Amino acid sequence: MSDWHFMDSASRTNLLTAWDREAAGMMRLADDATWDSPTGAGHWKVRDVFGHIVDTTEGYFVSFDAARGVGEPPENLGVRNMASYIDKGAQGFRSHSRRDMVDRLGDDLSKFRRIVDELGDEEWSGLIVPHKYMGPLPASFYPLFQLVDYGVHSWDIREGSGRGHALDGDTADLLVPLAFILWQSTHEIPETTEPYQLGIRVSGRNGGDYVLSVAPGGLTVEPGDIDSLPAIIEFDPATLVLTSYGRMNGGTVRGDAALAERFLNSFFRI
Repeated sequence: MSDWHFMDSASRTNLLTAWDREAAGMMRLADDATWDSPTGAGHWKVRDVFGHIVDTTEGYFVSFDAARGVGEPPENLGVRNMASYIDKGAQGFRSHSRRDMVDRLGDDLSKFRRIVDELGDEEWSGLIVPHKYMGPLPASFYPLFQLVDYGVHSWDIREGSGRGHALDGDTADLLVPLAFILWQSTHEIPETTEPYQLGIRVSGRNGGDYVLSVAPGGLTVEPGDIDSLPAIIEFDPATLVLTSYGRMNGGTVRGDAALAERFLNSFFRI
């Protein structure tokens, strides 16, 4: 654990600073000229990105209330059909004006930021909060998910403009651990799969060498020596994050390219 790993309360300052920066940047992207513009998030327009984050954040209010004994937890819908549910939630706000949505998201952001600020250091990883799709999770996942929403979706908005751009380094570094968790949560590994291993090499503050073991029961990730493995995929932090979220095909393969490609095609998108 470290001040760059979201599960450690020592990461709070770095994580909240990145979240604040990405949120402020997204708000600046939402003007009248871009509101109905395409994005890098499939068929979503900029207005749908804002609708998605409003829908998601307001769901977190219910989850944190339930974690503290107020009201009922959200129904656990699982991740398999998460993309469909999220799409419906995002597009449910299309009748709202840009001004209304920007103001509503600003209010939601401020309210949820206060909820996170009030978490004690022990609650950061010790308070278990029910997630609508992923089930019970430590509270620290939620500010990280907000960093995804504002960071990756700001990338999506910039991508839709057709101009060259990139993902901020601090944001990408903080999201590296989540990329592995996402792979573990969205794998489609057939029961007939013969177990295999490959290596992932990542640069940056959460960088290192990781052994990924693939078997019918799922996917495990452990730091380790990867030089003798049949395939190694090298990533910088942003490329790993954007690849895991299905925004691009990236990485440098050393060794068995067919095995690496097989691995990279073992996931469904959320």
